[in-house]
Amino acid sequence: MSRTVMSRGRALASLTTVLGLGLGASAVAAGPAQSDVPTGDCSVAAPVPTAGQDVHGLTVTHGTAPEGFTGKVIGVLNDGIAPDVDMIMVELSSDEINRVGGIWQGMSGSPVYDANEQLIGAVAYGLSWGPSPVAGVTPYPDMARYLGTAPAATVKVGRQAARAIAGATDVTPSQASGGFSQLPMPLGVSGVSDRRLTQASRPALQRRHSWLPSSTYRMGTAAAAGDGPDAGTVVAGGNLAASLSYGDVTQAGVGTATRVCDGRVVGFGHPMTFLGRTSLSLHPADALYIQKESLGAPFKVANLGAPVGTITDDHLTGITGTIGALPGTTPVRSTVSYPGSPTRSGESKVSVEQALPGTVFYENTLNHDRVVDGMSPGSELQTWTIRVAQAGRTVALTGANRYASEDDITWAASGESADITYLLTQVPGLDVRSVNVTSAVSPDSSTYRLARLEQRTGGQWVTVGKGAPVVTRAGRALSMRAVLVSGTTTKQVPFQLDVAQQMAGARGQLYVAGHDPMWDDEGYYGPTPTSLAGVRKVLASQVRNDQLSVNLELEGMRSMKIQKSRTAPVDKVVQGGRTVRVVVR
Repeated sequence: MSRTVMSRGRALASLTTVLGLGLGASAVAAGPAQSDVPTGDCSVAAPVPTAGQDVHGLTVTHGTAPEGFTGKVIGVLNDGIAPDVDMIMVELSSDEINRVGGIWQGMSGSPVYDANEQLIGAVAYGLSWGPSPVAGVTPYPDMARYLGTAPAATVKVGRQAARAIAGATDVTPSQASGGFSQLPMPLGVSGVSDRRLTQASRPALQRRHSWLPSSTYRMGTAAAAGDGPDAGTVVAGGNLAASLSYGDVTQAGVGTATRVCDGRVVGFGHPMTFLGRTSLSLHPADALYIQKESLGAPFKVANLGAPVGTITDDHLTGITGTIGALPGTTPVRSTVSYPGSPTRSGESKVSVEQALPGTVFYENTLNHDRVVDGMSPGSELQTWTIRVAQAGRTVALTGANRYASEDDITWAASGESADITYLLTQVPGLDVRSVNVTSAVSPDSSTYRLARLEQRTGGQWVTVGKGAPVVTRAGRALSMRAVLVSGTTTKQVPFQLDVAQQMAGARGQLYVAGHDPMWDDEGYYGPTPTSLAGVRKVLASQVRNDQLSVNLELEGMRSMKIQKSRTAPVDKVVQGGRTVRVVVR
C-alpha cells in the first residue's frame, strides 16, 4: 500500500474519465474583432407543434458548418421539463443520427424548426435507456424566459406517452417508459492526465468537496488567438462551448447554439452547471467526429476556439450570452522546478469564482506532472501568494509548507493551496484577484522522526518520557528540545515554555508532534471563516509539516492553563509525536 507523508487540505474535483478530446493550442487570446460578430438568423418562435407534424433542424457533425436533419413530432409532454415548461417529443433522422444510433452528447441546443422556418426549440433530452433517435425538445419561448425552477435530471413518461412514442418509432413501450434524461453535459478538463482524473474520482473525495464538478472528462486546451474557429462560426446549429476556465486548465462544456441574433446567443436547451447569473467564457468549437456509444448517448469530440464573448445566464432551459467583450478572469499560476528538468511556469484564467479551488488544484497537478514527469517519490517546499480585494483595498496573503511522499509527491503537494483558496472564496465581499504557487521539488523523500524529548536540567540535557516526567519550577522558563532522526542524521530542535508563578503545584502533560492539528488528510475540518480576519487567523494557527506543534496543558488547584506554540521550520517534513507528564513545584 502506498503511503503519503504530509498534513494538508486537498481541494479535488470528483472526476470520471470518459475520453480525450483533440488537442488545441496552449495559449488563450483576448477577444474577437467586432467584425467577426455574426448577425445570425433571428428566427421567431413557432406555435406549439402537433403530433405528426414534420420538423427539421441544424447541427454540426464535423467542422463548424451546420448540417440538416429531419424529424416528426410525436407529441407534447405537459410540464415535462418543469412546471409550466413542456417537453416536445420528436423522432429525428439524418445520415449521422442513423450511423451512430441516435442523438448525441454535444447536440444539446440544436435548433428545431417548423415548415415555416419558425423556431420550435432545442434538442436537449434523450431517452434514458440508451442510444435513440427520440429527442426531447425544450420550447424556445422558455429558453428565452429562463425560468428559475430547479432542473429536472430525468423526465418521467406515463403510459399514454410511452404508447405514443412506441407507436411512432421503433422504441418499445417498456423502453419509452424509462423516460427522458438531459443529454450529458460533463465538464471537460484539459491538461490533467487520465490517471490523475481516475485518482480523483473517489466517491469519498466528492462527498467532502461537493462544491466541485462531479463529472468530467479529459479534453484539449482552448486555442490561441487566430487559431481554430472564430466568432463567425457561432451560428444557429453551430458549435457552442462555455468554459469556467481556460489556458493550461480549460474546463468547458460543448453543445450547440440554438439562436444567434445581433450578437446574442442562446443554446444548449438545458443548464451547463445551473449557476444562474454567471460569467462563463463563450467559445466557438470545431467538431472532429461523433463517437458511437452502445450503452449511452453518442458524443461529439471537438476542439475549442479562443473565447469570443461572455455567457451571462446558465438556467434550467439553457444558456445565454453575448459575443464581444470577454468576462473578467482571475489568473492562477504555478511554477515548478525539479533537478534535471526545465522549470515550467503555467497559467489558467478563471472566469467563475466557484471554479477557482479546482483550477488551483488542476494547475498544480498538471504542472508537477509536466516537470517531475512521473508518479515519483520526493519532497517539496511550496510557497504561495494569493491577492485578494475587499472594500477597494487589495492585500497579499502569503504562506509556505513542506511536503513529502514515498511514492507520489505531486499528489501530496497539490491540494492545500486549493483548500486555502476555497476558504477565501467563502468570505462575503472578498474577491480573489490572483493565485501564484511556486514549488521547489526534490527527489529526496526522506523525513525526520521525532525520536525523543530532552529537558535542560543542571546544565545537562536529560531525556524525559515514560517514568521520567518533566519537572520544573513555577515562575521559570522550561527549556526543552526535540531530537529528530533521519537515517544517520540527528537534529536537535530547541523550544522554551513559560510556567507562570500561579501554576505552582500544578500537574499536566506536554505533547509535541510533527503534524498540523488544523488540517487532516482530506482537508481543513475547522469552522469555515466568514471574514478575511478569520482566514488570517486560521492561517496564522497552522503548523507547517516541517515544524513541531508544542502543547503544554497544566491544571492547578485554582486554575488551568493551556500553552500552544511551534518550533522553527527544519529542512524535512517531521513525523511522530511524544507525550510526557509535567510536574510543577
